[in-house]
Amino acid sequence: MHPHHRSPAPAGTAPSAPQPYTVIFDAVAASSPGGDAPGVAPPAAPSTHALLRPLRDGDGAALHALVAASPPLDLNSVYAYLLLAHHHGATCVVADGGDALLGAITAYQPPQQPDTLFVWQVAVAAGVRGEGLAARMLDYLRLQVMAPRALRWLDTTITPGNTASHRLFTSFGLRHDVGCSMTTLFGAAQFGEHGHDDERLYHLGPWA
Repeated sequence: MHPHHRSPAPAGTAPSAPQPYTVIFDAVAASSPGGDAPGVAPPAAPSTHALLRPLRDGDGAALHALVAASPPLDLNSVYAYLLLAHHHGATCVVADGGDALLGAITAYQPPQQPDTLFVWQVAVAAGVRGEGLAARMLDYLRLQVMAPRALRWLDTTITPGNTASHRLFTSFGLRHDVGCSMTTLFGAAQFGEHGHDDERLYHLGPWA
């Protein structure tokens, strides 16, 4: 998601992985007065009204439908999304358009990394893509989930060809003046015969 160079794992609680980390960028030395890194634009003002809120128990089927319409995301069962909403809804965010979910980010705190928010899937409905909704939802998680829980790191995995997700998360890190490192969490061979690219772990932080 490139030649690797060896560097130490970031300070703090880092996910366990045998591969060395590649530093994509360090924390920006100086930020603009508005808090955004130089040259990195903040999310665009939305042209579509959507209420950002936590994932709720009743959202499982709607979340399944949103992910199903958002390839190349891996689609899980409705039951999996119902469980996610029931157990981890408070660390997820959805963009509620009234009649349907227009976007969602599923996330949770790994049990062995209590200072980390792991982002699992990011989905945005086709009709509202390009409006900065994914960036707004990430900012929601930073303010409404990470800050109150004093979480210092945000992790996610991205496949090598997913340039949109690479841009989303690296821009997020740059805007908020935190570093970003990368390693391979799951290699393609670990998926067996199902056919899947490497899942590369992006480790952003630390947040104060």
